[in-house]
Amino acid sequence: MADDLRAPRLHVGTSLAVGATAALSSEQVNYLANVLRLGAGARVLAFNGRDGEYLAEIVAVGRKGLTLAPTRRTRAPEPAPDVDLLFAPLKHARLDYLAQKAVEMGAGRLRPVTTRRTQVARLNLERLEANAIEAAEQCGAVWTPAVSPLESLDKALGAWPAERWLVFCDEAAPAASPLESLGRARRNGGVAVLIGPEGGFDEAERGAILRLPQVLRVSLGPRVLRADTAAVAALALVQATLGDWSPARVAGAA
Repeated sequence: MADDLRAPRLHVGTSLAVGATAALSSEQVNYLANVLRLGAGARVLAFNGRDGEYLAEIVAVGRKGLTLAPTRRTRAPEPAPDVDLLFAPLKHARLDYLAQKAVEMGAGRLRPVTTRRTQVARLNLERLEANAIEAAEQCGAVWTPAVSPLESLDKALGAWPAERWLVFCDEAAPAASPLESLGRARRNGGVAVLIGPEGGFDEAERGAILRLPQVLRVSLGPRVLRADTAAVAALALVQATLGDWSPARVAGAA
């Protein structure tokens, strides 16, 4: 297993099974051959979000092509965490950071939303997806994070499931311990975290959010956090109380 841990991990788009082969993209071939200097016979870990994780050998195809030949399954399939992150689009570098860290923190779905004060009007979904996949490769996730198309906050709230908790990170919330607030909730299904835009929420949006049947309004402390920092802080709090860091979940996995 020590050798497995040292092997690079790749997310592939094709099926994985012992005895089959898994195609690689041209970018992945370049990464393995020219960046990592790996050739035929080297081992990598591969996952696709459906079949689990496999230890695979690199196989040469033609003069410059490479493919993967899975040799054994190292981990069974796992569902993505039922944790959504709703956020307003940010500028490129900060959005890259948010996507990467959100997946590392266990957000199974990234849901960009536009608000009345959103400052970035355009969103590169392919770049967002690439950052999310790279984070899954790096953090050892067997599941594939989902990235939703950009939609308005009003539309997202209008279709909100009555049974789903929304953790509303509100810069205008009264100062209180977010751990105590989250600890009073009883999670029976999925949970979502909503982070405001750089300009904050307006009062109409705040009112619409607070009218949801299962909403937890929390403060993230006395300092104003950047949106990407707030996302990491909020997801850490949610995972520690309602998610896979919580004592109940850790005990159940033992």
